[in-house]
Formats: sequence, C-alpha cells, structure tokens
Amino acid sequence: MTTNKENLTVKAVSKSEIDEGTMIRHISLIGIIGNVVLSAFKLFAGVAGNSGAMVSDAVHSLSDVFATLIAFLGVRLSKKAADQTHPYGHERFECVASLLLGAILLTTGVGIGKVGIARIFADSYETLAVPSAIALAAAIVSIVSKEAMYWYTRHYAKRLNSPAFMADAWHHRSDAFSSVGSMIGIAGAMLGFPVMDSVASVVICLFILKVSYDILKDAIVKMLDTSCGEDYEKALTDYIAAQKDVVRVDMLHTRMFGNRTYIDLEIQVDGSLPLREAHEIAERIHDNLEAHFSDIKHVTIHLNPAAL
Repeated sequence: MTTNKENLTVKAVSKSEIDEGTMIRHISLIGIIGNVVLSAFKLFAGVAGNSGAMVSDAVHSLSDVFATLIAFLGVRLSKKAADQTHPYGHERFECVASLLLGAILLTTGVGIGKVGIARIFADSYETLAVPSAIALAAAIVSIVSKEAMYWYTRHYAKRLNSPAFMADAWHHRSDAFSSVGSMIGIAGAMLGFPVMDSVASVVICLFILKVSYDILKDAIVKMLDTSCGEDYEKALTDYIAAQKDVVRVDMLHTRMFGNRTYIDLEIQVDGSLPLREAHEIAERIHDNLEAHFSDIKHVTIHLNPAAL
C-alpha cells in the first residue's frame, strides 16, 4: 500500500515457523524489558553525569515501554475473530493503538522541547552543568541498542503485517536518533559549550515530533477507509482482467480496514451464462484474489452481463 511509511507485505508462513501469538509476545517482551533497562541506565547516567539531554532521552525510552504495551494490546485485540457485535472484525484496533502511540510521542516531544528551549534562553550558560563521560557512554549504548530493537521489531512487524508494531519500530528508531542528538550535545558540552546539551534536547524533540506526525497520519488515513493507491489498484485490475471468463473490469474500489483491505468489484461476464455458472465464476475470482493478495480481507463482486 502506497500510503504506508513501510511496505507491509504479508508472506506465507508455514506451520513450522513461529506462530503469530508467539511473535507478538516476543516483540512485546523484548521491547518492554529492553526499554525498562535502558531507560533506567540512561536516567542514572543523566543524573550522575549532569546531562539534561540524557535525562530527556531516558524519558523518551520510558515512553517506549508504554508504547510497546499499547502496540501489544492493539495487535492482540485486532486478531480477535469477527462476532455479532463486530461482524467486520477488529482490525481497526491497530489504528487506535497507533493513534495512542502517536499521541504519546507528541506529548513526550513537546515536553522535552519545552525544557530544552527554556535552558537555551536562560540568562547565563555558566550555571549549566557540564556532562561527564558516563552520559556520553550511555548515549552510545542507547544508539546501538535502540537501532537493534528497531530492526528486530521491524522484521516481525512485516511478518505480522502490523502497523502498530511498525509504529513501535519507528518509536525505537526515533529513540536512536534522539540518542545521536544526545551524544553530539553531550560531546559539545564536554568540549566547553554547555548550551549544546540543551540544544540536543530540542533536536531530540524535533525527531520525536516528526515520527509522531508520520504515525498519526498513517493511523488516520486507515481509519478513514482511504483507498490503497493507484499502483495497488492497477495490479488488482490487471490480475482480475487476466482471469478466465472475465470480459472486462467495470469498477474496482479499495479501502483500508486497519492492516487489511476490502475490495468492491464489478466485472462483465457472458450474459447468456446460467446463474449457477456465473456464480461459480465470481466465487473462483473471489478465492483467487484472496489467495494471491494476502492483505485482502474480503471481496464483494457484482456481475454485469457483457454486451453481445
């Protein structure tokens, strides 16, 4: 789908591979434990090393804990089967989870930026403490750890076709970016420019706000039944037109439903065919589409008689 920051494509997974529930638990557990340990270490390093940038970075990592919990709940709820109250399924729980993740990032970014700007416009920079080496070491550890967590979460988000976990992956990467800002700011402060630590906090804020914007935009697009884009619809149309007994594709509409897709389709078939045969054609095309395009949740097909 062209509107996603990442191309989330589901691939067939054999029964011998890790099942979805296990993948979801592994991603969540690693995200939560990793962020708790990392945020505690960065908070200690920030306080002990006199670095406001590192304390801000620790707060960002702590927000990742809540973000991973929200992503976990959103994905688990989205996997619930359709029921009488929700006959179309629960996939949009992922959109709700992504909206909450975006809101957490937005709030975190604004808070960090506010503190950093206040320190930059302080009357005197001489009162600002100079960070020590432990804060710089924490920034380097954070960059390596969060980048590894990004790639790990991204890998399984693609396997699960999960926007919520993909948003969580970008949350990890935003933390890695913010740690790069922390490292530069701390190094600058240690070289005799104390205000650089506060500048780093503002840079961290900007990275966080950018990622929150992308996550919120993607979630809102999917909540509004947005089409899957021209490229995706062209691929669908070409595939359908090549099916046996299809004379022409009259109409094709797509809409996102969480991480899945609904298709509304009108095709022309031989108008002289008996109803049973025409129905079998529609069933065959329906089944072929859902098998070939694994992100499709359902296809509604309307048959039009081809002109003789």
